[in-house]
Amino acid sequence: MAGLEDLGIPGGDYLRESLTNCSDPLAAIEEFQTENGILLPSLRPALPFLDLFEIKRLDFHNSVLEELSENLTNRIAELATSEQKNRFTTLESLLEKCFPVIRVKNLRPVVMSILKHLPKIDDKYLTKILEDKELYSEAAVEVKRQIWQENQALFGDEVSPLLSQYIKDKESSLFNHEHNSLTFFLPSPRTRRQTDIVQKLAEMVGRNVKLYDMVLQFLRTLFLRTRNAHYCTLRAELLMALHDQEINEICSVDPCHKFTWCVDACIRDKYIDSKRSRELQGFLDGIKKGQEFVLGDLSMILCDPYALNTIALSMMKTLHHCVNNDILPRDNMDVVLLTRMMALGLGAWDMIDSQLFREPKLDVNIIIKFLPMITSMMVEDQMRSLTGRPVEEYVHNLKIPADNFILYIKDNSIASMIAMYYTLQVSRNRDKVAVLQILPSLVHSENDRAYEDTFLHCLIAYLLSMGDDFSYDDFCVCVLDDFLLPSISKENVLRHLLRLVWYIHHKLPGARLEALLEGIAPNNEHSEAVHTMYALLVDKVKNYQPQDPVLPPEELDSPLVCVPTPAPL
Repeated sequence: MAGLEDLGIPGGDYLRESLTNCSDPLAAIEEFQTENGILLPSLRPALPFLDLFEIKRLDFHNSVLEELSENLTNRIAELATSEQKNRFTTLESLLEKCFPVIRVKNLRPVVMSILKHLPKIDDKYLTKILEDKELYSEAAVEVKRQIWQENQALFGDEVSPLLSQYIKDKESSLFNHEHNSLTFFLPSPRTRRQTDIVQKLAEMVGRNVKLYDMVLQFLRTLFLRTRNAHYCTLRAELLMALHDQEINEICSVDPCHKFTWCVDACIRDKYIDSKRSRELQGFLDGIKKGQEFVLGDLSMILCDPYALNTIALSMMKTLHHCVNNDILPRDNMDVVLLTRMMALGLGAWDMIDSQLFREPKLDVNIIIKFLPMITSMMVEDQMRSLTGRPVEEYVHNLKIPADNFILYIKDNSIASMIAMYYTLQVSRNRDKVAVLQILPSLVHSENDRAYEDTFLHCLIAYLLSMGDDFSYDDFCVCVLDDFLLPSISKENVLRHLLRLVWYIHHKLPGARLEALLEGIAPNNEHSEAVHTMYALLVDKVKNYQPQDPVLPPEELDSPLVCVPTPAPL
């Protein structure tokens, strides 16, 4: 009971000294109990009844202490939420009196309750809590926020495990082989920000603008260090989680709030319509001189894979609209805005790294030359579907993309992104001819963009729906030999390939499957996850039992059929 003496209450030291110096220990103990027991005259006659029921005095006093502590903490909470003008002064006075007993575990909840409800805690109390690991671990998050805001390194240590786990969860979703469908982009924005990690971060930040700025700085630093766009996702999810909780202290000071809110609505609808296009354009055009730094955070919001996915899908829909209405892409203002937003998102890392906050200059040839190439491909795809001619006829006469098309996707990130999403579109439509034409050219994509996890996750999901086409050598050559295997040295590509083979191995010719398994066997440089997945795949292939084809029922003569009577001779 260290700390009681500071309040003038006899504690363990006093009792030890009394027992050491007394002539009658039992009398000394009885005297101590009388003087320090519950000072309620009506209680004394009842105590012998507790003895009859073999209830220890310690248990009785502990139960009373728990009850009083609960009532006191409730009263403290009521006082803190009341409208009394001097409520915090009262709590500060109470804290000064009872803080010495904070190391008494039975009394600690009362002290912690007072600390929790004080908007501003004196530094001397915060220092003592910080110096004691046990007190720090038991302190409420409201108390820790006041410690963290003056100790960025400690806050970083608290946040770092959450950020690491967030990235692991995203990667697990991308590489998960237990689902053969598109799972990464499936959850809605609101569902994603309801995860434990995002909610924990929002709780740690609370209404503290300084802590919020620290988290954003951590995310910017990690994004620059790793180029991992999932940190951009977390930047948007954290802001929208605080928006859901109506934390106006933060939302009102974050210049990206309304822009992020609009983008979030577009991600939810998986489309950017003309109305929201005008709103987003107004945000981009409304940045005032001297506030160009806001573009850095806006570019991070647009670099979020979910935002880029929505922009690219909207671009595909808008280009289809141009095709169906005989409009050139350059004459559609939505195309121009989508291109601007895509350029900002894809250029986020360069902008933050260079600290040159200005929109990337658009290559006009992307709009007046490259996009018409994509729309021409869309027209050809529609024509093929209308002619009804056999697929094999087109396969033998494939139109390889022109050299200037390859140059565009090789040198320009926007061209690469549009070509990648055109590939996803034709894969989703199971257009084998279009896949054979476009997929091999993606090996030339700018900065190996076509081998990013979010794209490969979607591509593999759509290719799995074309599983029967892997029975043909031309499709295997296109997907495996021309696209995936040239970059098999990248571990992420190998993991996506393992996911593909997991579902289509029984469709592959025997010789190709055997050679493929031998070629993708992991080595010592690969992670444990790759070795585990490969071992499971080999075991699955080894134990695969082909199902017998279902034969149509044998036609039997019906007894109801009338057999003609032979004519008499």
